Amino acid sequence: MNIEGKVALVTGGASGLGLATATQFVAAGAKVVLVDLSQSDGLQAAAILGGGARFAPADVTSEGDIRAAIDVAQSFGDLRIVVNCAGVVIGKKLIGRSGPIPLQDFERVVGINLLGTVNVMRLAAEAIHCKPIDSEERGVIVNTASVAAFDGQIGQTAYASSKAAVAGLTLPAARELAESRIRVVAIAPGFFETPMTTAMSEDVRSSLGAQVPHPSRLGRPAEFAALVQHIVENPMLNGEVIRLDGAIRMAPR
Repeated sequence: MNIEGKVALVTGGASGLGLATATQFVAAGAKVVLVDLSQSDGLQAAAILGGGARFAPADVTSEGDIRAAIDVAQSFGDLRIVVNCAGVVIGKKLIGRSGPIPLQDFERVVGINLLGTVNVMRLAAEAIHCKPIDSEERGVIVNTASVAAFDGQIGQTAYASSKAAVAGLTLPAARELAESRIRVVAIAPGFFETPMTTAMSEDVRSSLGAQVPHPSRLGRPAEFAALVQHIVENPMLNGEVIRLDGAIRMAPR
């Protein structure tokens, strides 16, 4: 699908991988709706991107919020591209020093990372499937999994399981939505330069980068965004989970 002139919705769009993707889309001639929490920098980010971008404050787990964000996207034209980057991570063991992990902490991670992704997918697919076919398809949905889905470390039970679920829904969703000519692909990034890693000390960041076989550094958000663009533009990419990780395989801790 040619990105120029298309309308895209990007969750987690106020920063990190989401903002890099939105920036890439605007540069390619798309109209983009940045979806993020109301307290995020989404309004400022949209202003920097210019007239090709708008901010829609939303909680991805809220049906009403996402329907409203889709309405904002539809005001630009036909929504065709959806990229799910919104997510959270907590590092807690199943059994820690103070006892078992609070169930609400586990539920929060799964709620945002998995149910939030599914919420956006289902409502966006509903909006896209009634659109006329553009070339040979109607739209593309790109979700964000993680290498933790396959190499989850100690303390990542909530995060890894939520991302494994995102990876696992890719193929069945792609098979189902093929009837509507909507593709579904997931990216499983490794260690990237995001607000989460920039908050770490330089020593920790260097240690993480050194674990990557090649290139031995943290991934750059623009590299993630470049892959998203290629997925959108390559119609044969469907039902696949693509690791973007410099060949890292994470150790237990």
